[in-house]
Amino acid sequence: MPPGGSCVLGFAPHSGWAAVVVIGGTPANPLVLARERLELSDASLPGAKQPYHAIEGLPLAQAAARLTAFRASAALRAVSGVRTLLETARTAGIEPIGAGILDSSGRDGGSLEAILASHALIHSADGNHFREALGSACSAERLPCTRIRQRDLPGEAARALRRPPEALMAAVAQLARDVGSPWGADQKGAALIAWLLLARSA
Repeated sequence: MPPGGSCVLGFAPHSGWAAVVVIGGTPANPLVLARERLELSDASLPGAKQPYHAIEGLPLAQAAARLTAFRASAALRAVSGVRTLLETARTAGIEPIGAGILDSSGRDGGSLEAILASHALIHSADGNHFREALGSACSAERLPCTRIRQRDLPGEAARALRRPPEALMAAVAQLARDVGSPWGADQKGAALIAWLLLARSA
Protein backbone atom coordinates (compact mmCIF):
# COMPACT_ATOMS: atom_id res chain seq x y z
CA MET A 1 0.00 0.00 0.00
CA PRO A 2 1.31 3.51 -0.79
CA PRO A 3 1.78 5.58 2.40
CA GLY A 4 -0.47 8.29 3.77
CA GLY A 5 -4.14 9.24 3.94
CA SER A 6 -7.17 7.16 4.82
CA CYS A 7 -8.94 4.20 3.26
CA VAL A 8 -12.16 2.19 3.21
CA LEU A 9 -12.48 -1.59 2.92
CA GLY A 10 -15.09 -2.98 0.54
CA PHE A 11 -16.29 -6.59 0.87
CA ALA A 12 -18.19 -8.71 -1.65
CA PRO A 13 -18.99 -11.91 0.29
CA HIS A 14 -19.76 -15.34 -1.12
CA SER A 15 -20.23 -18.77 0.39
CA GLY A 16 -16.95 -19.40 2.17
CA TRP A 17 -14.97 -16.37 1.04
CA ALA A 18 -15.08 -12.66 0.26
CA ALA A 19 -13.46 -10.42 -2.31
CA VAL A 20 -11.90 -7.38 -0.64
CA VAL A 21 -10.85 -4.10 -2.24
CA VAL A 22 -9.25 -1.31 -0.22
CA ILE A 23 -9.85 2.17 -1.67
CA GLY A 24 -7.85 5.25 -0.71
CA GLY A 25 -7.07 8.54 -2.37
CA THR A 26 -9.95 11.00 -2.62
CA PRO A 27 -13.56 10.79 -3.84
CA ALA A 28 -12.45 12.65 -6.98
CA ASN A 29 -9.44 10.39 -7.50
CA PRO A 30 -9.90 6.96 -5.87
CA LEU A 31 -6.94 4.59 -5.69
CA VAL A 32 -6.91 0.84 -5.26
CA LEU A 33 -4.54 0.23 -2.36
CA ALA A 34 -5.11 -3.50 -2.08
CA ARG A 35 -7.15 -6.35 -3.54
CA GLU A 36 -7.47 -9.56 -1.56
CA ARG A 37 -9.49 -12.72 -1.19
CA LEU A 38 -10.43 -13.61 2.37
CA GLU A 39 -11.06 -17.29 3.03
CA LEU A 40 -13.83 -17.40 5.61
CA SER A 41 -14.44 -21.14 5.88
CA ASP A 42 -12.29 -23.85 7.41
CA ALA A 43 -11.52 -26.55 4.82
CA SER A 44 -11.16 -29.09 7.64
CA LEU A 45 -14.75 -28.45 8.79
CA PRO A 46 -17.11 -30.37 6.45
CA GLY A 47 -19.88 -28.16 5.11
CA ALA A 48 -18.33 -24.90 6.28
CA LYS A 49 -18.52 -23.24 2.85
CA GLN A 50 -22.31 -23.67 2.71
CA PRO A 51 -23.34 -24.10 6.34
CA TYR A 52 -27.10 -23.99 5.84
CA HIS A 53 -26.92 -26.52 3.03
CA ALA A 54 -24.83 -28.70 5.33
CA ILE A 55 -27.47 -28.74 8.07
CA GLU A 56 -30.49 -29.11 5.78
CA GLY A 57 -32.45 -32.19 6.77
CA LEU A 58 -30.95 -32.51 10.25
CA PRO A 59 -33.12 -32.43 13.40
CA LEU A 60 -33.47 -28.81 14.49
CA ALA A 61 -31.42 -29.12 17.68
CA GLN A 62 -28.58 -30.86 15.84
CA ALA A 63 -28.74 -28.28 13.04
CA ALA A 64 -28.51 -25.43 15.54
CA ALA A 65 -25.49 -26.99 17.26
CA ARG A 66 -23.61 -27.45 13.98
CA LEU A 67 -24.50 -23.91 12.91
CA THR A 68 -23.01 -22.57 16.16
CA ALA A 69 -19.72 -24.30 15.31
CA PHE A 70 -19.80 -22.93 11.76
CA ARG A 71 -20.41 -19.41 13.08
CA ALA A 72 -17.53 -19.61 15.53
CA SER A 73 -15.17 -20.77 12.79
CA ALA A 74 -16.25 -18.05 10.33
CA ALA A 75 -15.99 -15.41 13.05
CA LEU A 76 -12.39 -16.36 13.86
CA ARG A 77 -11.36 -16.25 10.22
CA ALA A 78 -13.14 -12.95 9.60
CA VAL A 79 -11.50 -11.28 12.61
CA SER A 80 -8.09 -12.55 11.54
CA GLY A 81 -8.56 -11.34 7.97
CA VAL A 82 -9.93 -7.91 8.88
CA ARG A 83 -7.24 -7.39 11.53
CA THR A 84 -4.50 -8.23 9.03
CA LEU A 85 -5.91 -5.74 6.51
CA LEU A 86 -6.06 -3.01 9.15
CA GLU A 87 -2.55 -3.71 10.38
CA THR A 88 -1.17 -3.65 6.83
CA ALA A 89 -2.83 -0.29 6.16
CA ARG A 90 -1.66 1.26 9.42
CA THR A 91 1.88 0.01 8.91
CA ALA A 92 1.85 1.95 5.63
CA GLY A 93 0.61 5.06 7.44
CA ILE A 94 -2.95 4.75 6.12
CA GLU A 95 -5.87 4.97 8.54
CA PRO A 96 -8.89 2.74 7.80
CA ILE A 97 -12.01 4.81 8.44
CA GLY A 98 -14.76 2.40 7.47
CA ALA A 99 -15.90 -0.73 5.70
CA GLY A 100 -18.72 -1.64 3.37
CA ILE A 101 -20.35 -5.02 2.83
CA LEU A 102 -22.38 -5.78 -0.28
CA ASP A 103 -25.67 -7.12 0.99
CA SER A 104 -27.99 -9.64 -0.58
CA SER A 105 -31.22 -8.48 -2.18
CA GLY A 106 -32.94 -11.61 -0.89
CA ARG A 107 -35.30 -11.57 2.05
CA ASP A 108 -34.40 -12.58 5.58
CA GLY A 109 -35.61 -16.04 6.38
CA GLY A 110 -36.30 -15.38 10.06
CA SER A 111 -36.04 -18.43 12.32
CA LEU A 112 -33.72 -21.35 11.63
CA GLU A 113 -36.74 -23.60 11.21
CA ALA A 114 -38.21 -21.27 8.56
CA ILE A 115 -34.90 -21.03 6.68
CA LEU A 116 -34.38 -24.80 6.57
CA ALA A 117 -37.90 -25.25 5.20
CA SER A 118 -37.08 -23.23 2.05
CA HIS A 119 -34.23 -24.02 -0.35
CA ALA A 120 -34.29 -20.43 -1.65
CA LEU A 121 -33.86 -19.10 1.90
CA ILE A 122 -31.02 -21.54 2.50
CA HIS A 123 -29.10 -20.00 -0.41
CA SER A 124 -29.57 -16.49 1.01
CA ALA A 125 -28.69 -17.64 4.53
CA ASP A 126 -25.39 -19.13 3.37
CA GLY A 127 -24.28 -15.73 2.05
CA ASN A 128 -25.60 -13.85 5.06
CA HIS A 129 -23.70 -16.21 7.37
CA PHE A 130 -20.42 -14.74 6.06
CA ARG A 131 -21.75 -11.17 5.91
CA GLU A 132 -22.56 -11.41 9.60
CA ALA A 133 -19.08 -12.75 10.35
CA LEU A 134 -17.48 -9.83 8.51
CA GLY A 135 -19.76 -7.29 10.17
CA SER A 136 -18.97 -8.69 13.61
CA ALA A 137 -15.24 -8.63 12.82
CA CYS A 138 -15.44 -4.96 11.88
CA SER A 139 -17.31 -4.21 15.10
CA ALA A 140 -14.68 -6.09 17.11
CA GLU A 141 -12.00 -3.92 15.51
CA ARG A 142 -14.08 -0.76 16.06
CA LEU A 143 -14.28 -0.14 12.33
CA PRO A 144 -17.57 1.50 11.25
CA CYS A 145 -19.34 -0.86 8.85
CA THR A 146 -22.19 -0.24 6.41
CA ARG A 147 -24.20 -2.87 4.53
CA ILE A 148 -25.76 -1.84 1.22
CA ARG A 149 -27.88 -4.11 -0.94
CA GLN A 150 -26.25 -4.84 -4.26
CA ARG A 151 -29.26 -3.64 -6.24
CA ASP A 152 -29.24 -0.32 -4.35
CA LEU A 153 -25.51 0.31 -4.73
CA PRO A 154 -25.48 2.06 -8.17
CA GLY A 155 -28.13 4.58 -7.12
CA GLU A 156 -26.59 5.31 -3.74
CA ALA A 157 -23.14 5.68 -5.26
CA ALA A 158 -24.48 8.02 -7.95
CA ARG A 159 -26.00 10.29 -5.30
CA ALA A 160 -22.90 10.31 -3.09
CA LEU A 161 -20.39 10.75 -5.91
CA ARG A 162 -22.61 12.96 -8.11
CA ARG A 163 -22.01 10.95 -11.24
CA PRO A 164 -24.38 8.83 -13.36
CA PRO A 165 -24.24 5.11 -12.57
CA GLU A 166 -22.89 4.36 -16.06
CA ALA A 167 -19.98 6.77 -15.54
CA LEU A 168 -19.23 5.27 -12.15
CA MET A 169 -19.13 1.73 -13.49
CA ALA A 170 -16.79 2.82 -16.28
CA ALA A 171 -14.54 4.51 -13.71
CA VAL A 172 -14.55 1.41 -11.50
CA ALA A 173 -13.63 -0.76 -14.49
CA GLN A 174 -10.67 1.55 -15.13
CA LEU A 175 -9.39 1.01 -11.60
CA ALA A 176 -8.16 -2.37 -12.80
CA ARG A 177 -5.19 -0.54 -14.33
CA ASP A 178 -3.82 -0.17 -10.79
CA VAL A 179 -3.93 -3.86 -9.95
CA GLY A 180 -4.59 -5.91 -13.09
CA SER A 181 -6.70 -9.06 -13.11
CA PRO A 182 -8.75 -10.53 -11.58
CA TRP A 183 -11.08 -7.54 -11.69
CA GLY A 184 -14.53 -9.02 -12.10
CA ALA A 185 -17.97 -8.16 -10.76
CA ASP A 186 -16.92 -8.96 -7.18
CA GLN A 187 -13.96 -6.61 -7.20
CA LYS A 188 -15.92 -3.89 -8.97
CA GLY A 189 -18.75 -4.08 -6.45
CA ALA A 190 -16.34 -4.08 -3.51
CA ALA A 191 -14.48 -1.10 -4.98
CA LEU A 192 -17.68 0.85 -5.61
CA ILE A 193 -19.04 0.43 -2.10
CA ALA A 194 -15.67 1.47 -0.65
CA TRP A 195 -15.52 4.51 -2.96
CA LEU A 196 -19.07 5.48 -1.98
CA LEU A 197 -18.22 5.32 1.73
CA LEU A 198 -15.00 7.28 1.15
CA ALA A 199 -17.14 10.02 -0.38
CA ARG A 200 -19.62 9.95 2.49
CA SER A 201 -16.78 10.41 4.96
CA ALA A 202 -15.32 13.43 3.15
